[in-house]
Amino acid sequence: MDLEIKKFDELTGREVYEILKVRSEVFVVEQDCPYNDPDGKDLESIHIMIKEDEKIMAYLRVIKAGISYEDPSLGRVLVTKEARGKGLAREIVFHGINYIINNLKGKKITIGAQEYLKDFYKSLGFEGVSDVYLEDDIPHLDMTYEKK
Repeated sequence: MDLEIKKFDELTGREVYEILKVRSEVFVVEQDCPYNDPDGKDLESIHIMIKEDEKIMAYLRVIKAGISYEDPSLGRVLVTKEARGKGLAREIVFHGINYIINNLKGKKITIGAQEYLKDFYKSLGFEGVSDVYLEDDIPHLDMTYEKK
């Protein structure tokens, strides 16, 4: 498997298509949640992908401070259905955290996590900082990670 980290303008048309495709498969189809995925944040984000044979297996975007939250953020974290159970969720999130700490010099990361993933994110060092709220009819909570 290959790790790729790219700014939006470095993505090929094929990669943009693949990113939107896998995000739609996971967040719109699997979770039965119609929403407008292209939200404008991709343009200023860093896109981190784990690929196998040029196919995205895991993905997230690093969102710079001041766009979604005061702190840098991770968003659209996913592992494709066929790649689940291989530890890729943990791996892709670690890559996102490391990118923020090493490249953006961030010391704190804030995310809007789906509530059912709260324990997963806690196991990676995130702590809940908000009550549960609905976003696109899915329970979420804000969580933060602070560099020790």
